[in-house]
Amino acid sequence: MSAILVTGGAGYIGSHVVQQLLARGERVVVLDNLVSGFREAVTGGSFVLGDVGDRDLVAAVLAEHAIDTVMHFAAHTVVPESVADPLKYYGNNTCATRSLLACCQAAGVRHFVFSSTAAVYGMPASGEADEDTPTRPINPYGSSKLMSETMLRDLSAATPLRHVILRYFNVAGCDPLGRVGQSTPKATLLIKVACEQALGKRAQLAVFGTDYATPDGTCIRDYIHVEDLADAHIRALDHLRGGGDSVTLNCGYGHGYSVREVIDAVERAAGHRLNIVDQPRRAGDPPVLIARSDALKRLFGWQPRHDDLDAIVDSALAWERAPRYG
Repeated sequence: MSAILVTGGAGYIGSHVVQQLLARGERVVVLDNLVSGFREAVTGGSFVLGDVGDRDLVAAVLAEHAIDTVMHFAAHTVVPESVADPLKYYGNNTCATRSLLACCQAAGVRHFVFSSTAAVYGMPASGEADEDTPTRPINPYGSSKLMSETMLRDLSAATPLRHVILRYFNVAGCDPLGRVGQSTPKATLLIKVACEQALGKRAQLAVFGTDYATPDGTCIRDYIHVEDLADAHIRALDHLRGGGDSVTLNCGYGHGYSVREVIDAVERAAGHRLNIVDQPRRAGDPPVLIARSDALKRLFGWQPRHDDLDAIVDSALAWERAPRYG
């Protein structure tokens, strides 16, 4: 039986995908350097400690486990850090992906599912983005992912490799059963940070910008529950196994919540007010960024099961109260 290699499978999103793969009986191999992931998050399958950019290691793993599909999550993902240290992001997100793709080509890997980001769109004028919206990243994180998308498309055009690129919008929440969750050190995602503040793990929660042209003056984002996002990866796998063509798809719900609305939801779940500190706008923050995900629904039959802000927050807060690792 062929196996699936999940790079970064001990991280936040990767661990949720691994859990869903294992639940349907897939043979899974996780490769992770544990810089931001956790060994305890890998609940089954085989685990290999190492870097995705280590060509000798990756080549050996692909051969030993008869890998025919790679799901590639391993990446640095903090936008402000990418601005301060761009070469770190181009090295890990772009150069290491190039190395991985070379190993996949040599090993005859057939399918590749790539973890990309809405950051490739930059600041779309309408605040909404579909897959045909021009890609104009405004930070090295988005640029590093877009470069990897280009390499993957070019490789697929030149070889039998087929791929699915999934562009995530704002991922949030945790496994409702509390088996895996988000324990990323120094996390920057709003719902995670707000839940930490609600439980006293952070002294305050900063709101960056209160004067945007939105109903309450704060930024609006499209929040997708990590379990629904993981399901999109399972459907991407089935699409490729069924002979489907290479495709790029947005992953979001098609509607957004403001920063203030998210804070209100966390306060409802926690039962008390948060300590909020208003700060100036951050450079490069779009006022509104919402996905158009009609193609994901049409091509994969994907339907969200957790499209509810309160449910997303409840799962995140439950994990924050009783994490199994981190």
